[in-house]
Amino acid sequence: MTGPARDWKSELTRLAAEAREGGREEELVRELYDVLDELRRARAPRAGEFPSRFGIVSAAPEMQPVFGLIERVAPSDVPVLVLGETGTGKELVAHALHTSSRRAKATFLAENCAAVPANLLESELFGHKKGSFTHAIADRPGHFVTADGGTLFLDEIGDMPLEMQSKLLRVLESGELRPVGSSQVVRVDVRIVAATHRDLAVMVKERRFREDLYYRLNVIKIALPPLRKRSGDVELLARFFLAKFAAPGVELSPEALAALRVFPWPGNVRQLENELRRATALARGNIGLGELSPELQASA
Repeated sequence: MTGPARDWKSELTRLAAEAREGGREEELVRELYDVLDELRRARAPRAGEFPSRFGIVSAAPEMQPVFGLIERVAPSDVPVLVLGETGTGKELVAHALHTSSRRAKATFLAENCAAVPANLLESELFGHKKGSFTHAIADRPGHFVTADGGTLFLDEIGDMPLEMQSKLLRVLESGELRPVGSSQVVRVDVRIVAATHRDLAVMVKERRFREDLYYRLNVIKIALPPLRKRSGDVELLARFFLAKFAAPGVELSPEALAALRVFPWPGNVRQLENELRRATALARGNIGLGELSPELQASA
């Protein structure tokens, strides 16, 4: 199964004819999967095919200030706070800051603070000693130690419990931590990039987020615009995801494309990606309005 210039139609016709003869069903199914895999690889977006910077696909003028800040801030070690609605690509920005920095060859780690139970978050970040709590069957270094010399991305920092915020602040101020159950201090050198979809300034006023931690994290702020305010990016990203998920030659109908353009995308780029993934799975040819989810059909 070689050569990007293969006559795919003839190949599939040949396999279908052999399938009709019977007796080699499992082998033919594997061959069909090989053909489909090669089709996807041949159709996969290539570098330069879609406009992007720092691995973020966009041609919108509203994204240019974001790219400018990434370029200027990446070489430094200052903390960065990335703000934006869910699904706008905050982790992509964090990764871009890491790969464009002097820390690029070291570890990049990401943790969603909202996804870890409060009683386990300290262990996840700072590590623990064997026997320090139930199920602590071995020493564990924690994210700060693992990412020493690199970058730690703390997503949904606004969901971090207040008690944990105090412990994080001490680490950021001193560069030292103490694993759970340990009496020994460990020094670390980690760049912090934090992100949230919440309004931390309001949370500070409501005493739900520590003011001193807020100012410690908010040295540089990068605000990501929602997809609905990124001029032309809905169509650009739709075609990017179509090239990523669909077989060659599959296109969006004018009606489907119009529906994508007018939809408000509350889940932003992540929602658009999932929509195109779903549509390509359902389509038997080009993607029309009928292959889109009911909420998009209703908005059209």
